[in-house]
Amino acid sequence: MTAATHSTLFPQVPDSADAVLEGLDPEQREVATALRGPVCVLAGAGTGKTRAITHRIAYGVRAGILQPTSVLAVTFTNRAAGEMRGRLRQLGASGVQSRTFHSAALRQLQYFWPKAIGGSLPRLVDRKIQLVADAAAACRIRLDRGELRDTTAEIEWSKVTQTVPADYAAAAAKAGRETPRDPAEIAQLYAAYEDLKRGRGVIDFEDVLLLTVAVLQDRHDVADQVRAQYQHFVVDEYQDVSPLQQRLLELWLGDRDDLCVVGDASQTIYSFTGATPDHLLDFRVRHPGATVVKLVRDYRSTPQVVHLANGLLAQARGRAADHRLELVSQRPVGPEPAYTEYPDEPAEAEGAARRIRELVDAGVPAAEIAVLFRTNSQSETYEQALADAGVPYQLRGAERFFDRPEVRKAHSALRAAARFGGNDSLLDDVVDLPSQVRAVLSGEGWTSEPPAGSGAVRERWESLAALVGLAQDFAAARAGVTLSDLVVELDERAGAQHAPTVQGVTLASLHSAKGLEWDVVFLVGVAEGMMPITYAKTDEQIEEERRLLYVGVTRARERLHLSWALARSPGGRPSRRPSRFLKGLRPGSGTAGGQAAAGGPGGVERGRGGGGVAAPVPRRTPRTPARCRVCGRTLTDAGEMKLMRCEDCPSDMDEGVYERLREWRAVQAGRSGQPAFCVFTDKTLMAIAESVPEDERELARIPGVGARKLNRYGADVLAICAGQEGVGLDDGD
Repeated sequence: MTAATHSTLFPQVPDSADAVLEGLDPEQREVATALRGPVCVLAGAGTGKTRAITHRIAYGVRAGILQPTSVLAVTFTNRAAGEMRGRLRQLGASGVQSRTFHSAALRQLQYFWPKAIGGSLPRLVDRKIQLVADAAAACRIRLDRGELRDTTAEIEWSKVTQTVPADYAAAAAKAGRETPRDPAEIAQLYAAYEDLKRGRGVIDFEDVLLLTVAVLQDRHDVADQVRAQYQHFVVDEYQDVSPLQQRLLELWLGDRDDLCVVGDASQTIYSFTGATPDHLLDFRVRHPGATVVKLVRDYRSTPQVVHLANGLLAQARGRAADHRLELVSQRPVGPEPAYTEYPDEPAEAEGAARRIRELVDAGVPAAEIAVLFRTNSQSETYEQALADAGVPYQLRGAERFFDRPEVRKAHSALRAAARFGGNDSLLDDVVDLPSQVRAVLSGEGWTSEPPAGSGAVRERWESLAALVGLAQDFAAARAGVTLSDLVVELDERAGAQHAPTVQGVTLASLHSAKGLEWDVVFLVGVAEGMMPITYAKTDEQIEEERRLLYVGVTRARERLHLSWALARSPGGRPSRRPSRFLKGLRPGSGTAGGQAAAGGPGGVERGRGGGGVAAPVPRRTPRTPARCRVCGRTLTDAGEMKLMRCEDCPSDMDEGVYERLREWRAVQAGRSGQPAFCVFTDKTLMAIAESVPEDERELARIPGVGARKLNRYGADVLAICAGQEGVGLDDGD
């Protein structure tokens, strides 16, 4: 999954080195032409840093100054590395290695292991959490799920900071880490984990870097061979480098200084993994003659969004704040950020979903909208609210597009059709490329209308639909292209992991949203206890939380909505307050100390446009706490609140009504071209089948049945509940 961008999908390859520089602003051009010696690029959010460094590499290659195979560009995610490879290919600089630190290290380790160590490289474990669980069992230490996850994170932190088990307790205390168990126990688990790995002959993700560092340190012949291969290095997101990654970079470089680093200390949000901006901030100390270029022209966000982003950093403290960049928007004026207060979290989710539904109805593509939250646990409420509003969504973190089974199979089918298409009856009556692709993929499950169901069936269809859309864009951009040309394009994109856009509103944590952007961003849960998070205690931790909010704000191109809830659940005590980070920035909040609300419990939105006049949103009837109708327990889970009972409490659902509702829903989804969950979710259907409402008033009480759905589907649902046969299942509307 990738966020859609406004760049041309299939630009023409520049015809010369000088053409590569066309369209760059003065600072970007300075980056692109600084090809020798140490270079430090301080790049604010949205300032075109990836554009600057890819054009730098491409210009050097096209001008004959850099050999493509001698350049190693490293970044932190496969998605970012894939995007960089895709851009370099479009600039005519194929052959440059663009990888993550781990990917580059693993490749070197696999190649040199037989020579440096002997035998084959031990197996790499994908997930270490089971090994940690086994280590805990060996130590007779019981860990719950949260402790297991957090202990695994502590082991990862120890390894990237090059801390051995015996030194863990002292290092954790010095770093001010909140440990999930007694530090001595964590150290014991860490040691047992390492023993287990050795006993089973496996290595983990961090071992890849540690072993590569060890080989390069101990075997000068191997280090010389690596340095002969790579003579020029580019490091993106340099503020996120860990001590271990910095050590590996130093070993790659040797005594040379052809290094370009790019970063922004104000976007350091991964310190819990061992990342530190110190390497970026100290770059000029280590390299006194370095060329330093600042990129501050923001091409992504409107002046209103940039003003809020700059305001957040203006209140920051600490070393990173001392080096903050003041962004200058290059975009036309846009709407002011909107601030909304809600009585509880379900109301906040419903409010966001309602606004998103209005945006989609007004023509904003769903893929250009994102809902960003602090923790993954907040996702479910928004999934439920969007489903109830009939809005398709996608979660960040799914498997890579070209790794999906249906995409690999479709890719093979297109390759076969390109090679043997003359013997394929499916292609007899089609001539243009998009029609050919649709014909081939129809044999793989693609249809002109999306399936009624959700889940895996819908996801497979979305993948194939993305390939159809890519073929249409490809044909529109380049006249006369053939199926063979498209297959080559797909091969190159697969190698670069340069995926097409999949439709749907994006739900993502703030950490996983780094590097992405959307036209419209909803920042939700911007309240004390969530932003900053409760366990952020020290000044350094609080400042990182501020930077995390800054990253969220700068994901928005045009519209930005910030919201918070006064209570977690309906009827709860309204004790929450808006985030301290918004003081002095949102209307009516003052400059310090005072806690002026942006609206009462009814949910009042205050935009900063129009003189800061409050724009009321519909007032909600105060809710009482949701309680299980079977056992009386207070409910907080979104799915349980929809059912009005605990998941474990017995159900009195009318199975016949439920099955008729499901059959009816499938027909409605097919007619509207939406996934089934956009009509009603399974939980809503279960709630209806359990209560079997007799009139609109009873039906409207069921969570997930809003006014819009009541008007559209209410008569059918009530008829089904009343036992009428064939309701809504005929061929007409």
